[in-house]
Amino acid sequence: MPSVIVPLAQGCEELEAVTIIDLLRRAGVSVVTVGLDGEAITASRGVRLLPDKSIDDVIDDEFDMIVLPGGLPGADHLNEDPRIHTLLERIKHQNGFTAAICAAPKVLATAGLLDGCTVTAYPGVLDAVELPDSKVSGAAVEIDGKVITSRGPGTAMDFALNLIEQLLGEEKRQEVEAALVR
Repeated sequence: MPSVIVPLAQGCEELEAVTIIDLLRRAGVSVVTVGLDGEAITASRGVRLLPDKSIDDVIDDEFDMIVLPGGLPGADHLNEDPRIHTLLERIKHQNGFTAAICAAPKVLATAGLLDGCTVTAYPGVLDAVELPDSKVSGAAVEIDGKVITSRGPGTAMDFALNLIEQLLGEEKRQEVEAALVR
């Protein structure tokens, strides 16, 4: 069973976080949510989320994928945390997937993981970031090798279904999608 880590930062976008976690778990993926500061997370719209663990508890564990929910200031908190950058680098070097939605693709950009990729993000988020040889599209979801990005809350379900497909194949994605009655 694939394993995925979903870091939750204060001010993250709750619709994105919950959709990602929920759909991956419906597919049978082992999902570990982690907090950065040992506290319950207050998301961008005031919803309270309880991470499974502290990031320090799993910093040396191996994962097949890391998924960064967006939202502000959540994505900024992720970007400012060196432990997130350590996880991103390690997962990339282990040939795992790095994924981000909304404002969180800027974390991947800061880590140098978007160079040469076709990516998407919340409109304007990547404008101030140098992306040599990269293309920023307006697509709902972009998959470029092992890098998966998406635009925002409205694309969270498509994003999560694409994550399932990358980890477990099209058949599992269709199974989960059918049960959602989309």
